[in-house]
Amino acid sequence: MKKENVFDVTILGGSYAGLAAGMALGRALRKVLIIDAGNPCNRQTPYSHNFLTNDGKTPKEIAELARQEVKKYDSVSFIDGFATAGKMNSNGIVIQILSGETFLSRKLVIATGIKDLMPDIPGFAECWGKSVLHCPYCHGYEVRHQKTGIFANGDTAFELATLISNWTNDLTLYTNGKSTITAQQLLKLQEHKINIVEAEIERLENKAGYISNIVFSNGTSAQAKAIYTRLPFVQHSSIPQALGCELTPEGYLKIDSAHRTTVHGIYACGDNATRMRTVANAVAMGTTTGLMVNKDLIEEDF
Repeated sequence: MKKENVFDVTILGGSYAGLAAGMALGRALRKVLIIDAGNPCNRQTPYSHNFLTNDGKTPKEIAELARQEVKKYDSVSFIDGFATAGKMNSNGIVIQILSGETFLSRKLVIATGIKDLMPDIPGFAECWGKSVLHCPYCHGYEVRHQKTGIFANGDTAFELATLISNWTNDLTLYTNGKSTITAQQLLKLQEHKINIVEAEIERLENKAGYISNIVFSNGTSAQAKAIYTRLPFVQHSSIPQALGCELTPEGYLKIDSAHRTTVHGIYACGDNATRMRTVANAVAMGTTTGLMVNKDLIEEDF
């Protein structure tokens, strides 16, 4: 393999977690390659919040500034491309990109995020990240005290309703079919004046991703300013599992306190390894991962 294609660390994913790991490793004088396909999960989210010094900026603004800062470190290289395969050999981990070119590194950091699985409801995907929301800590302040829905059922619905009640008293639970809320949970919801609507949702009427009405299959409708939900997901990249990395029961990459996966030499950070899905947390995880990877390299070589 060409010398220029050999690195200390390859990072898959050049968003917040991957860039933070790259900065930490660049500052540790490591030769690093960041491979990024430019398709972040929050690409249509208009604003990012709860991140000190960057509150209210667009996700793209934050990512572009981060990339410029990481590029200042000469030992960090970037490739705009999609990683298609990975394999282990006696020298480390080989990553192949769509063009067929391969790269070898001693360590691999997976920062590829997750892919949300949207329900087959017209308007839902258009509203995702704008008025259909996953996190009140990221977006709740902006829709505080507004007419708000929960799109969920069962224990998940009850957990979300409990959480979101902190931001609004005008809250309705939309189960999109027969409710599986328990009798005890129902009493608690009624105590907080949270209604349950079981009618199936036909579509979300919206303008440029901002909800105006929830339209049901029975012909009725309801207004809402925002809807919170917790969508099912899959790992955005198949490479970690192909290399043998284990998942948690929830579907996240299984990591230890140093962000090592279950495969030696492979680490993970960001949305693919935690339920705490915020820009600030992705940056924190990425920085920690970079420090831990460098520590492991030092200890192996010393």
